[in-house]
Amino acid sequence: MILVTGCAGFIGFHVALRLLGDGEIVLGVDNLSPYYDVDLKRARLNLLSKTPAFTFVQSDIADATAMKELFADNQPTHVAHLAAQAGVRYSLVNPRVYVDSNVTGFLNILEGCRQHGVKHLVYASSSSVYGLNTKLPFSEHDNVDHPVSLYAATKKANELMAHTYSHLFGLPSTGLRFFTVYGPWGRPDMALTLFTKAILEGEPIEVFNEGRMQRDFTYVDDIVEGIVRVLHRPAVPNPDWRADAADCATSRAPYRLYNIGNRAPIELLRLIEILEGCLGKTAIKTLLPMQPGDVPLTSADVSDLARDVGFSPNTPIETGVRKFVEWYRGYYEL
Repeated sequence: MILVTGCAGFIGFHVALRLLGDGEIVLGVDNLSPYYDVDLKRARLNLLSKTPAFTFVQSDIADATAMKELFADNQPTHVAHLAAQAGVRYSLVNPRVYVDSNVTGFLNILEGCRQHGVKHLVYASSSSVYGLNTKLPFSEHDNVDHPVSLYAATKKANELMAHTYSHLFGLPSTGLRFFTVYGPWGRPDMALTLFTKAILEGEPIEVFNEGRMQRDFTYVDDIVEGIVRVLHRPAVPNPDWRADAADCATSRAPYRLYNIGNRAPIELLRLIEILEGCLGKTAIKTLLPMQPGDVPLTSADVSDLARDVGFSPNTPIETGVRKFVEWYRGYYEL
């Protein structure tokens, strides 16, 4: 049995759906947080629940007692931990919820994995951890000690906590740094959804950094492929790891970090241009300066992922945006 946390969320839903399609037994947990439209989350769950091999438990990962019972009652062999409080900007106004979900919640997952002999914990980190790094493309082997948002800091904390459990208890853990994930069933607070809704309604869109921001937009199916391949390849110790020349991506413990990104950063204005073409409408743009917590560019080095699991994201942005727009029109009956 594979436990997927955050199964009603954007990425968690897609991962659970793929695992079910692969014939796996999936236990999904989600607290159905009202951070965004709960009806969208329920619609995702309705699709998952059509498969008998899926079981859903509504619970909060920050609830230590509930998580202890969940692991004891179900004994998952693998965990795909995708539950988290997302959003960089929201962390500036409501920081405590990030600590509750992303730190306390993650500790509860680690404890469950430790106590019940989970074979591999795969968890969502984020490209946000690179913070003030300027060396490009971003590499898992580089130091990431200068985050610029609390959200990023909690993701960095997850990596440190996972290493501790890998070191102390031999828990195989792999952190995956996602780069700007988009696609069907995406969150309503994400740029692509906000832009699509506004353009169709003839409303202006807010374009930060005057559209010069570059992001390594990564299609959700590519993210899922990476997660599933890594899930079945437990992290192992690096026998060549040395404390005096520390490699940040590996350890003497069974611990690993990977980037999952499309390797092709594009400007926000180019994304909008592609979206306009798919929608057949021109956007009304309100150009704004860079926002606190944002970084001007993200770019992923995925050579380690390609070498170790034989896959790297490759969906062109034009294809991904078209598929998103097709889903958006169908879901919202436009």
